[in-house]
Amino acid sequence: MALGARAMMWLTWAMLAMLSGGLLRACEQPPKTMISGQVATVVINDRAFKLEIAATDAVRMKGLGQRASIPEDGGMIFVFPPSQVRVQEFLMRDCLVDIDIVYLDGAGRVLSFHEMKAEPPRDPSKGEGQPGEMGNAAYEGRLKRYSSRFPATFVIELKGGTIRTLQVKEGDLVQLDIAGLKSMAR
Repeated sequence: MALGARAMMWLTWAMLAMLSGGLLRACEQPPKTMISGQVATVVINDRAFKLEIAATDAVRMKGLGQRASIPEDGGMIFVFPPSQVRVQEFLMRDCLVDIDIVYLDGAGRVLSFHEMKAEPPRDPSKGEGQPGEMGNAAYEGRLKRYSSRFPATFVIELKGGTIRTLQVKEGDLVQLDIAGLKSMAR
């Protein structure tokens, strides 16, 4: 009988340990999504990112171009107004570092994603213009395009290598302030 009582005691302790672990996890608060000024906190697979908001054509066109680095928890979220929700194509215009891109539908579901590699810089001797110059056909014609494949409302750019560590998959739901971001799109 002593062995049975000892086994019951261990079983009780094991159950209490499992239960308390579950209660502690239940008390943990998931990261909050929010907008503060021109920064949105977005959660991808339980990891929070503070993303600059690109809600106008001018900001969307420049994107993360000419940045020498991207913070581990940083990047940019592009928001398109209803009239511009379509299959999106991004390219690495004047980007100095690798960037991961995640295309989302209007509900925040992952449509597609890509690991975009930095392109060789512009070559003015080949008529490719100067950094920051928009619409240079010679330069932009040689850049690889990365497609959303389906109409995208939101596009997230992160530091290169991030989506691999997050194990992002098509269909994943990204947590973001959908209504707040959509209201900013111009």
